[in-house]
Amino acid sequence: MVVPVVAVPSAGLDEPGACGRGYGPAFVCLLLRLVLEAGVSLRAAPRVLGVVSEALGLGLPAPHWTAVRLWLLRLGHAVRTAALAEADDWAWLVDHSVQVGKAKVLVILGIRLADLPPPGQCLRHQDLELIELLPAESWTRAQVDQALEKAVGRTGKPPRAIVDDHAVDLSGGGALFQERHPGTVEVYDTKHKAACLLKGRLEKLPRWQDFQRQLAQARCAVQQTELAFLAPPAPKPKARFMNLGPQLEWGGRVAAILRRPPPSVLGAASPARLQEKLGWVGGFEADLAEWSQWQRVADAAVEVVNTQGIGRGVARLLAERFPRRRTPGAPPADGQGEALCGSARGLAAELLRFVRSQERQAKPGERFPGSTEVLESCFGKFKHLEKQQSRGGFTQLLLGFGALLADLTTAAVRQAMQASRTADVRAWAASNLGTTVFAQRKLAYAGATENG
Repeated sequence: MVVPVVAVPSAGLDEPGACGRGYGPAFVCLLLRLVLEAGVSLRAAPRVLGVVSEALGLGLPAPHWTAVRLWLLRLGHAVRTAALAEADDWAWLVDHSVQVGKAKVLVILGIRLADLPPPGQCLRHQDLELIELLPAESWTRAQVDQALEKAVGRTGKPPRAIVDDHAVDLSGGGALFQERHPGTVEVYDTKHKAACLLKGRLEKLPRWQDFQRQLAQARCAVQQTELAFLAPPAPKPKARFMNLGPQLEWGGRVAAILRRPPPSVLGAASPARLQEKLGWVGGFEADLAEWSQWQRVADAAVEVVNTQGIGRGVARLLAERFPRRRTPGAPPADGQGEALCGSARGLAAELLRFVRSQERQAKPGERFPGSTEVLESCFGKFKHLEKQQSRGGFTQLLLGFGALLADLTTAAVRQAMQASRTADVRAWAASNLGTTVFAQRKLAYAGATENG
């Protein structure tokens, strides 16, 4: 069957504009959406557009991928330098990201408290403004303090709240900043606090250490066998205690399979083979049940704070999420699930005390963001955008971070291209980026070749 090629109107994609090289803002917006919304790589985006154009008979031009990269950087620069409202109700979300080498980038995202999404909704990328994007080889408390003070120039007044993960340099720099601006409060990211509490409980347990050791051995033992579909998840090299859920869920499911292997598993391996490779998990079943309760308590705290923010009454909402203690053997009441064990109740009580201490910083009727998770999501999306380039450390592409927060409409792209030029991108890179790891590697190899 031959599918006819239908000529589709270009909807202004060939409109000449201020984007350079004769490309109109609608065309540029389309390519940027392919990269930022559809996840197409910078190199592949023009090829994808070319395939679609040919199939639909659109006759669209195919720019070089470096042109798309430059448009991305100009959009990011426009977001970074856009004028912001002068107000005293800003909340800043502050964190670091590190790649190869010593350099770390300090990112400050902001949202006015008046613009927070309603209770029940999490913060989204498009809710936030880029206030600062600053790479440096090291960050001390004093340097963080200086960066925060400089960022006041972007919002006109000091923020009402700074949300961070309580890292020494961030929290210390924030404390120095608060000495000069006592109206600013620090909000400790709930997810990091929960991870610290889990770490404090698990790291000192010999049973946990033994579980981790056997987990690593099991991964090697089954990944090249007929039981590869039961291989445990790979551990996270960083922030391990913020990502325990997959490991604990795997352990619980494998323990259930060992008790009563389903036909789908028995079709691949015998019960004896299951016991040989994974029977050790059964010995941790009671531990896994307890640790999984700890994880569910931590997850409940993170979810409530992410969706409700930090304000008066949030601790009460969190307390309602924790099952109340009941008589052993009695059925759940009020639709609650399993009762918490003693250690899980202790963790829940500690998290409740933490949330209460946080909410006391808010005035009646005031609500703060309680998590930097949306900022960490931006870091993850940016690393996906970089792909292999992240192995060379921070490059000019870092300026594209701001594009993650941009309004991807034709009007917004037109305005951004008019506001930020190629020379602006180069000037920012010259002022903020030193010699990249990739450039150092290239020079070193070239020098070695010449000496050889």
